[in-house]
Amino acid sequence: MNYYLAPLEGVTGYVYRNAYHEVFHNIDKYFTPFLSPTQHNKLTSREKNDVIPEHNQRMYVVPQILTNQYEYFLNTVKQLQAFGYEEVNLNLGCPSKTVVTKKKGAGFLQDPKQLEQFLDEIFEKSPISISIKTRIGMESPEEFPVLMKIFNQYPVKELIIHPRVQTDYYKNMPHLETYAYAKEVATMPLCYNGDIFSVEDFNRYQQQFPDQTSWMLGRGIIGNPALLGQIINGTLPNKEELKRFHDKIYEGYEETISGEKNLLFKMKEIWFYMGNLFVDSQKAMKQIKKATKAIQYRATVERLFLEHELSI
Repeated sequence: MNYYLAPLEGVTGYVYRNAYHEVFHNIDKYFTPFLSPTQHNKLTSREKNDVIPEHNQRMYVVPQILTNQYEYFLNTVKQLQAFGYEEVNLNLGCPSKTVVTKKKGAGFLQDPKQLEQFLDEIFEKSPISISIKTRIGMESPEEFPVLMKIFNQYPVKELIIHPRVQTDYYKNMPHLETYAYAKEVATMPLCYNGDIFSVEDFNRYQQQFPDQTSWMLGRGIIGNPALLGQIINGTLPNKEELKRFHDKIYEGYEETISGEKNLLFKMKEIWFYMGNLFVDSQKAMKQIKKATKAIQYRATVERLFLEHELSI
C-alpha cells in the first residue's frame, strides 16, 4: 500500500511535515500546500521555504501547483526541477470560492476545452512528471466522464481523485460510484482521497475497492496524527508520541515564526483539527483558543496531555 498526506493550506507546511515524518514516518508521499505562480515567475519567500531541499530531507515531497496559465506552471516547474524535484502535482480540486471564481482549482473543471489546451502545453513541455489531484466536476458527477476522457489523453503519473464536486465542498457523501467508473476507464494509476477519518472508514473503502493500492489522507490525519499507524498495523495511539509530535511542531514554529501572536495562531490552527483527540477537552480547547501568551498556551497543553485520556 502507498499512503499520501494531502496538502492543507496553512497546516501541512515543512514544519508540520518534518515533525510528522520524524515521529510517525509512515507516509510515502507528502504533497505541499499549493504554490500559486504569477507573472513575476518567482516563488514567494514563503513558497520557497516550503520546497527548498534542506527543509524536505529524507521525505518524498511533491510540490502542488495551482494555476490556469501554462506558462506560469512551466516556469514553476523549472524552478522546482532546479531544486531536484522529479514530480509536481496540478491542483484541480480546491473548492474555495476565491480560487474557483478565478477559474483555478476545481473552478478549472468548468471549462474542459481550456483545460485540455492547458494540459496539451504542460505535458508536452514539462521536463518532469506531472500528477493531478482533481474533483469530479463543478456541480454534478455527470461532468466527470468528459473530464476523464481528457485526462486519459496524457501521461499522467497518477490521478488523485476526491470524488466530490466543487459545490459539495467537504459536505455530503463522496460519490463512490464515480470513483468506481474512474477505475474502469482510467489509463493511469489512481489514488483515492476523501473522508478517511477512522480505521472503519478505511476498511469500508478498501472493501469497496479491494485492488486499490494508493490512498491519500488529509483532514483525518490532521485530526488524528496516529490514524495511519492504526490503519497499517493496529498500533494504538499514545499520549507520549502525540506530545512529542506536538512539541516538534511548536519548536519548529518557534524557530521560524516571529512573534508570540503569530506562533499561537499557527498552533491554534492545528488544534482546530485535533480538538477531539481527548476526552472532555472542551474547557481546555477554549483555553487554548483564548491564550494570548505562549506561557499560557504551553501550560494548558501540558495539563491537557497530563489530565485527559485520549478519545481515539
